[in-house]
Amino acid sequence: MDLFSWQLGLPLTVLSLAFGYLLGSIPFGLILTRMAGLGDVRKIGSGNIGATNVLRTGNKKLAAATLLLDALKGTAAAAIASLWGVEAGIAAGLAAFLGHLFPVWLGFKGGKGVATYIGVLLGLAPLMVLVFIAVWLAMAKISRYSSLSALVATVVIPVVLYVTGQEKVALLFAVMTLITWVKHRANIQRLLAGTESKIGEKG
Repeated sequence: MDLFSWQLGLPLTVLSLAFGYLLGSIPFGLILTRMAGLGDVRKIGSGNIGATNVLRTGNKKLAAATLLLDALKGTAAAAIASLWGVEAGIAAGLAAFLGHLFPVWLGFKGGKGVATYIGVLLGLAPLMVLVFIAVWLAMAKISRYSSLSALVATVVIPVVLYVTGQEKVALLFAVMTLITWVKHRANIQRLLAGTESKIGEKG
């Protein structure tokens, strides 16, 4: 890379990271529940701002809206930044994902990242979303565990991306998968203990 390319690339990377983080850190779950008069979603359930915890308010439509918006902020960050190049899209996608997990305005306590993970995937490799859904549905049918289905799907995605020749994007999702598993460590502990709630169960 010559000096001109480096000087151009560094500002674009920084801009992509800032843009992605700002989009990703919008706490839609908190905003929507407050607008609906349901109070602070961080004070119920797991304390997370994601769709799963919003669902604990009993408002399914609000949870669905949170899921959609949390995904689309990842999609928007990755897709818009990709206009500057694949690397910019990758940087913005990662930043959006981290912004959702660790929003600075909420003391770095955000959601668990699955919706934003899927959103970034939609922005960078749209067809892979079908793979994610297929794996999730298959695992859900077998295990009836939503968390396990999502975790398995996040492992499959970087492998399929790599096999199909999308090495840079595969590396991004390998990193995001690792972080997703760390954020789901409580779910993993419950799965190992046999106490994780199954799909359709209450509590």
